[in-house]
Amino acid sequence: MSATPVWTNWSGSVCCEPSQILRPASELAVAERVAWASSSGTPLRVVGAGHSGTPLVATDGVLLCLDELAGIESHDLQQRTAVVRAGTKLCDLGGPLLELGMGMENLGDIDTQALGGAVGTGTHGTGRKLGNLSSQVEAVRLVTAAGEIRDFSYSDDPDTMRALRVALGSLGVFTALRLRLLPAYRLHERIRRQPIDSCLEQLDDAIQAHRHFEFFWMPRNDMAEMKTLEPTSETPSDLPDRPYERIGWSPHIIASIRDVKFFEMEYAIPAEQGPACFRELRARMQQRHPEVLWPVEYRTVAPDDAFLSNAYERPTVTLSVHQDGTQPYREFFQDVEPIFWSYRGRPHWGKIHTLDAIQLCELYPGWERFMDIRDQLDPTGCFLNLHLRKIFGI
Repeated sequence: MSATPVWTNWSGSVCCEPSQILRPASELAVAERVAWASSSGTPLRVVGAGHSGTPLVATDGVLLCLDELAGIESHDLQQRTAVVRAGTKLCDLGGPLLELGMGMENLGDIDTQALGGAVGTGTHGTGRKLGNLSSQVEAVRLVTAAGEIRDFSYSDDPDTMRALRVALGSLGVFTALRLRLLPAYRLHERIRRQPIDSCLEQLDDAIQAHRHFEFFWMPRNDMAEMKTLEPTSETPSDLPDRPYERIGWSPHIIASIRDVKFFEMEYAIPAEQGPACFRELRARMQQRHPEVLWPVEYRTVAPDDAFLSNAYERPTVTLSVHQDGTQPYREFFQDVEPIFWSYRGRPHWGKIHTLDAIQLCELYPGWERFMDIRDQLDPTGCFLNLHLRKIFGI
């Protein structure tokens, strides 16, 4: 008798035993497997890189891995777009796009995720004029619960696209996405440290002055590590030998290397309330959690119109708290999470939170429209698991 397959996410914090783990090598194979799962009443979830800290992927049904559906399917240099297969890892996409003379508008803090998963969970980077990754999506190809391969675009069906762009894999299986791109560009990275109070005094000016700005607050010494990225025509050879500065092509500069496993909670706050929320969080950590040494990350995101985007229709600041993957985290996260709630914070879908449908529906003005579209595309709940049923109230 063969052993039951076991799947764990990247940090080992989420584990499940699917009945099957399948790796389809074609879009048609995806459609066939979805049609079988739907007709047999077997739940099906899709996994990319497994980087979510919430049990979005966990299932005792079919787990569909899209690693074989990777790479650039087609491109249009004149329109600056590319159709990219959903299983493509972001770290594997920058190089091929550079060879075509193009680049993504932005990336997140890491680039190990699969494109479909990063888009579907609202993954983002930083920059007050830069939206999350889903905002770069113009059209998608989707396998629906009926096993049909369908194309959706903003030009033909904007309402459904507003639902599809951040859908947590609950509306179907992305097989390919058409991305809006930029001409390839270089960035100049500068990192400097100063006391956190000094950072906060100049925060608004720094956010306004730079394409990308973020800071990490270090609880150990109450310092801020501020990071800025600016487009440049210079090359690495033009940069004097200075520490904490780099120049390179955008995909090589935006993302960071995160080798150490950790737990993370992140909430998106209305931008104008970001500093106040951070100050309250800082005070709580200093008073009650001096043992937490991992930094708090402060970033900005432009508003967009995806119904479940945590930047939906509001300029946004995101605040992330972390704990080492070997240390207890629940008591710390449970103590600071209500601070985010008091500022009408919306949780990052791929990071730890405790909200359910009753609370979430109050935070997203497009919630009911999203649920209507979900009912239309997946009426039997083929793509749901226990976690999604909790947050959707199904």
